[in-house]
Amino acid sequence: MGDVIRARRTRSSTRVRCVLAVLLSIALTWAGPPASAASPGGAITVDPSQQPHRKVTLDELPVPPTAPSTAAGSCTAAINPHGTGCVSPAWGALGAAGTYWPSSRYVLVGAVLTGAPTTGPAAIYTGPQVLLAHTDGATFPNGDGWKCLTCGVANPAAFSENANFTYPINGFHDGHRALAGASVIDCGAYEFADRRCTPTQLHAYPLYWDDGTGKPGALREPRLNPDDTHIGFNYAVTAGGAYDEFAFMGTLNFDRANGRYDIDKVRMLFNPSLSFQPYAVDNGQLRFQPAGMIGEFRGWTANGTAALGIQSAESDGIDAWATDNATGRSRLLTRHAQYTDPMAPSPDGRYLLSEQVLGSGRLDFISGMQGIAPLTDQAGTTGHISGIRNNGQRRFFLPYVVDLGSGRSQQLDPGGDPGWNAAADPAWLADSTGAVWAENLVTAPACGAGNPLPCPVSREPGGRHSRVMIARFTDTAPTAPIAVPPAPEATWGIAYHPGDPMPTRPHLPAGTYTLPGKRSGTAQVVVTEDAAAARIMRIQVSYNDFSDIPDSTLNGTESVQRVTDAAISAYTWHEDLRMSGQHQGTKKTSEPDGFTLSPAVLQNDFQATGTMTTTIDGHVYTQPANGT
Repeated sequence: MGDVIRARRTRSSTRVRCVLAVLLSIALTWAGPPASAASPGGAITVDPSQQPHRKVTLDELPVPPTAPSTAAGSCTAAINPHGTGCVSPAWGALGAAGTYWPSSRYVLVGAVLTGAPTTGPAAIYTGPQVLLAHTDGATFPNGDGWKCLTCGVANPAAFSENANFTYPINGFHDGHRALAGASVIDCGAYEFADRRCTPTQLHAYPLYWDDGTGKPGALREPRLNPDDTHIGFNYAVTAGGAYDEFAFMGTLNFDRANGRYDIDKVRMLFNPSLSFQPYAVDNGQLRFQPAGMIGEFRGWTANGTAALGIQSAESDGIDAWATDNATGRSRLLTRHAQYTDPMAPSPDGRYLLSEQVLGSGRLDFISGMQGIAPLTDQAGTTGHISGIRNNGQRRFFLPYVVDLGSGRSQQLDPGGDPGWNAAADPAWLADSTGAVWAENLVTAPACGAGNPLPCPVSREPGGRHSRVMIARFTDTAPTAPIAVPPAPEATWGIAYHPGDPMPTRPHLPAGTYTLPGKRSGTAQVVVTEDAAAARIMRIQVSYNDFSDIPDSTLNGTESVQRVTDAAISAYTWHEDLRMSGQHQGTKKTSEPDGFTLSPAVLQNDFQATGTMTTTIDGHVYTQPANGT
């Protein structure tokens, strides 16, 4: 990793600065998937030979002082003499960030304010709001390092489960508009940084789309395309006790008469045809064909021509993909993230800030072995794997910068406090010299009481349990944002009309197949369906000198089986795999009953029976205890 220097000091009694310097030591060349390695703490991380070794300094951004409680009036003049509000001390009070395009001196930040008095000028500083925060150490005319843009602005009608302003946040390039939750906030003729942009000037307009129910369709995590015209979002489908999620793309049109933004020309970022499934079947052989790898929609590439999403590239792991709007072909962005979903590309298109579970140790027991084809994942285990990434009010995300040209990646805060974990969507400075994300400190019941993890004491000002970090890449000169043409429509996806039923997801049909390794060997695959051929019940795989990545060979067997034929079921794994080559390892489950994950994991509550253990080069990785 190179030399690491850490120092902590207080700035103006309210800010803590942490500096991390990482020496640039190798050329940016890509020679295949990054070899995993055990960190000094024992968790699997990126091998140093596969890291870009960028020089980074870490700092905190200024935010309002911390309220001692949520009681009205607790944010007193003694705590905030300027009367401009206090941030909640709670977990998650500081959230998503958004790029402020006119100047890298600022960034948009979501914050939950509390403790405001019930009357008087300071009464507006309450609830979920959008802040404009200085990134350069300067202050606004009143002396604050931030200003609240939405305080005092009426929250529009809630057309979404993201009914507040704090998540996600995407700035428009004009500087006076931003997507904030499921609304567009607009300061008219003034950029947000202009002192004339006040709550009396700012308006909030809700997003509206017709899902055919006779009421506005719910939006999950809408994200603005860099062309400032298109938008993508997720739509949750709950029927018959099942849960599914589909991604959509549409065009924003301002409806001035109704005070809203309509989403028109809606298309699904999904296609049920066989050419857009992870595996093609040809004369009994399987071929991995990355296309339509959206899974959950997570944003856009820097030029807006491809949608970001998450899907499996390796077994029991979930990586980031970019899917071309015009062709639907998908390109892998992260390698062995174990799990990732919050992400943001740099404006110059060179890097991705990806929050990953890799390095935390959380998923090492099930996702640690590389080079296993994502075959058992086709049985529908993705939701169960993703559910392990959180434990209630504790996330296991860590910030990584990924070089999109070479595929190399590095954690930005190695050796940091494991109680602090990244949260929500990150953002970049407009000149690509820095990235911003929020962090939360684990709180009960994810620690303390019956949980073996003790609850840490916050050392942040006022004891708050969230903060906003900025990583500055000191080896990078400011660059201009990449050119953004009008985004092509997602013509590979299905056109959507109000009231159209959600499509049925296809799956591999029952049968016996052979998957040739990309480098050598084969995998024999047996797929078993239920009686109605409605879903896969079991996938069995036998590896024979199978190799998908350099200097790594797999032998042995694995299988995944649904415990019931219900829409939501537990899954049981049986693993007996051996890896040889550059790294030696095994992946094994307790037998004869295997390892079973309860559907409770879908609520981020880890509940398992049996054990799964991965061993790599003598390092043993075991599962977390139930409920932790």
